[in-house]
Amino acid sequence: MTRTNICHSSNSEHLLHRLHAIQQQYRHIPSQAMQQVAAEYRLPVSQIKSVVAFYAFFSTQPCGRYHILFSNCTSCGYWSNGHNLLQSLCQLLQVTPGQPRADGLVSIDETSCIGMCDHGASMLVNGIPIIGLNPEKIAHIAQQINSEVPIQHWSATWLEVPDRVRRRDLLLSEAWIPGSALQQALKQGADDTLANIQRSGLRGRGGAGFDTGQKWRLCREASADTRYVICNADEGEPGTFKDRYLLLEYADAMLEGMTVCAFVIGASQGFVYLRGEYRYLLPSLQAALDRRRTQGLLGSCILDREGFDFDISIVIGAGAYICGEESALIESLEGKPGIPRIRPPFPVTHGYLGQPTVVNNVETFIAAAQITVHGADWFKAVGTSTSAGSKVFSISGDCEKPGIYEYPFGITIRQVLDDCDAVDVQAVQIGGPAGVLLSARDFNRTIAFEDVSTGGSFLVFGKQRDLLAIHRNFAQFFAHESCGFCAPCRVGTQLLKITLDNIAAGRGSTGDLEELQQLSQIVQHQSHCGLGHSAANHVLNGLRQFPHTFTQALKPHFTARFDLDRSLASARQITQRDDAAAHLDNR
Repeated sequence: MTRTNICHSSNSEHLLHRLHAIQQQYRHIPSQAMQQVAAEYRLPVSQIKSVVAFYAFFSTQPCGRYHILFSNCTSCGYWSNGHNLLQSLCQLLQVTPGQPRADGLVSIDETSCIGMCDHGASMLVNGIPIIGLNPEKIAHIAQQINSEVPIQHWSATWLEVPDRVRRRDLLLSEAWIPGSALQQALKQGADDTLANIQRSGLRGRGGAGFDTGQKWRLCREASADTRYVICNADEGEPGTFKDRYLLLEYADAMLEGMTVCAFVIGASQGFVYLRGEYRYLLPSLQAALDRRRTQGLLGSCILDREGFDFDISIVIGAGAYICGEESALIESLEGKPGIPRIRPPFPVTHGYLGQPTVVNNVETFIAAAQITVHGADWFKAVGTSTSAGSKVFSISGDCEKPGIYEYPFGITIRQVLDDCDAVDVQAVQIGGPAGVLLSARDFNRTIAFEDVSTGGSFLVFGKQRDLLAIHRNFAQFFAHESCGFCAPCRVGTQLLKITLDNIAAGRGSTGDLEELQQLSQIVQHQSHCGLGHSAANHVLNGLRQFPHTFTQALKPHFTARFDLDRSLASARQITQRDDAAAHLDNR
């Protein structure tokens, strides 16, 4: 069934962009504005309200003129050498977290990973990343805000995000020549181009590893007059930041990979779905699109081939981890909350607006463009028999050389740790919180689809790390980012968070381990989508690999799951008593 394109108004502005503009204008989205947007887009007000409520970067309550979001990721979070930088800035600016200051100047809150993990404590100020935070820098930032200095006039070094590429291999070892893949594709034809991708053994670089050539073939063979190509640039997994670099330095190769795909499947429209945390990359990406149109690599009659018409638009998300799941991303593109669809049918036959759609991530399209130029054998010469080619990693955490590394598939975890100068390593989390937690006895395993598969995140935890605190951070992330569609994920992730918090607070007992196991299995097996299925992986891995992380904090007997003495605080306030006898623990 063909769906009507409801996410654009008469001026072709995407609904998410329209709402973002309103958010910028009013520092929130008023009810009256939602009614106006509903009329513009001919949508029910209820749908506009559901979209505003769904995305973390939209708010119905005013934010400050300086709206600050600290990352709470384990690598780029707001703790620095024991200092809580969020708390420090709140104190300096006299702000309560989550509430704008009385004069409306500033508001401070926290958000999920912003993709700055190789730069330590980081934050977004009105969407602009500020990295390398420490107490001294926080004090200077407070001065700039109190003096109402515009962000663009802050120190230029504060606004720079240098890329640390530590190792290059197959994809990153040479400069990309715009048009080279398209010329080769036009020369050999759509059939041979597809056959080349299939022979290469290229699998999706997002972690799931679906065969790219097969995906393109299924979409091509689907019965339809209209097809779409979508690049998933919504890397939201904590600890993942490789796309931040690829989108800047390899945008041409990514866009060309999308255009090759369009040539193969017969698509005329493509989208890059860019995560909201990377909005600051938009000018660079738009410049790349404009440049390619001027060069005849996008638009009508690409490279003078009659009938080869294809163009790309950029749609920017608004803070929703779940939109990294391809069907949720498509829902978001259609101007709806990013709730994953029931599958089948799959996007290759029923995707954007109900039409056949290819969704691949940034790295996959770059690889497809390179394969088109160099051939399948060139790609298969690297990696393993099952996992061809290379993988780009985002490495961060307790290591001396965080950054971006490219390795051929088949590299051992130990070699990666050696290269990034990680010593006294207790554990590594591969693939982000949704991936796999491994101990030292697994460091000789390899990164490959047949062994340890990953979308690219590689978090290193030294022996000084409190792994229970890591699990609590991951549990909080999943509880916060659950789309809420299904009870196993919506309720289960909250219960996992509460149970881990109780254990950490000394209110856990041995029975909690069994409860963690049961809850995790329910979340893993009963959740609606793939992201929900993986939300409890870290707990299950932790119970198996590091059981002492949980047992050392447990009580041998039952303890209350809540602090009864604290619950009586209101009674003490009413009776104006705060003596020892008014506290249960001092009776």
